[in-house]
Amino acid sequence: MTYDLILAGGGLANGLIAWRLQQQRPDLKVLCIEEQSSLGSNHTWSFHDSDLSEAQHRWLEPLVVKRWANYQVHFPYLSRAMNSGYASITGEHFAEVVTPALGSSLCLNSTISEISTTNVLLESGERLEARAVIDGRGARQSSNLVLGQQAFVGQLLRLEQPHGLTAPIIMDARVPQGDGYRFVYVLPFSADTLLIEDTHYVDNHRATTEQLREHIAAYARQHGWQVAECLREEQGILPITLAGDFDAFWDEAAGQPLSGLRAGLFHCTTGYSLPHAVRLADWLVAYELRDATTLACDLREHARGEWRNQGFYRLLNRMLFLAGRPEDRWQVMQRFYGLPAGLIERFYAGSNPWYDRARILIGKPPVPVDQAMRAAMRHAPRHFETRS
Repeated sequence: MTYDLILAGGGLANGLIAWRLQQQRPDLKVLCIEEQSSLGSNHTWSFHDSDLSEAQHRWLEPLVVKRWANYQVHFPYLSRAMNSGYASITGEHFAEVVTPALGSSLCLNSTISEISTTNVLLESGERLEARAVIDGRGARQSSNLVLGQQAFVGQLLRLEQPHGLTAPIIMDARVPQGDGYRFVYVLPFSADTLLIEDTHYVDNHRATTEQLREHIAAYARQHGWQVAECLREEQGILPITLAGDFDAFWDEAAGQPLSGLRAGLFHCTTGYSLPHAVRLADWLVAYELRDATTLACDLREHARGEWRNQGFYRLLNRMLFLAGRPEDRWQVMQRFYGLPAGLIERFYAGSNPWYDRARILIGKPPVPVDQAMRAAMRHAPRHFETRS
């Protein structure tokens, strides 16, 4: 059987593509291949209301497990409640909704040995062909991107007693900082259930998983929360893009259509990938699929637009990572969260106009000015060739 489209990998981006095409383009023969036993893996994806259009909110709604009307941030000298909606999707619920919808268009427990623009070879020896294959199997290493790291471990905990939180804590930086910007992220899914993530913005992740687990336990004790059981654990290292050569990065793919983190489609400062995945799914629903070569070129141009839009955020990343001491990075974030609420909403949505950008940069910076200026100029990988 020849498919119209094969999606290699069943993470967020390819899962949303498969689901939306099944709903909106049932004429296409689509197959999504995932090596794990379920879609979505062990992840939680969150987003702000302002990240998506009303139409996107509507079609994504069946996947949402929890919505909140506001969220909180805490720093050593600033605490603030943000009256902006926030929502989360869990990998478990993602699989519960999308798996039965895809039916025979989903192939689980299948490892891909080889991939090309028009076929995949499974570890079982079966070869599958399609007009085009999109590779969405997670982030890939590239010498053409200069990255920091957002490393985290999260635990979904059931508590002995209600925790008392009514809104998420997106950042709690009132914790020891170590060798980078550290904060705790808390999502109250029910009266006695919390997801607590210990997160680090670092040059290179050195802490062990056990150390981050200990941080979570200490944070729970600090708030008087007695843990009854850990329901699940998730961990990862998200890329934070400081600089890059877009064309060289895509040239490495050798014409292979890409999606998700593998295509560099994520907010390069926050690491949030769901809004990009939603936009890509909408783009493909409206796309006239012809052949793999054309699709690869068009996907590349779609990604180019996202890359250009994020130039300012890569500049901010360089200032965060390269200017000042790593243990003082929290001061940059504290200053940012003192800015107008609308600006912060537009930041997460990746849509800050020039006057927002000027507002972020104007004023006394929380890092040395000379170091900030030098960091700003290092916009290409060649500027980092001697970086230790």
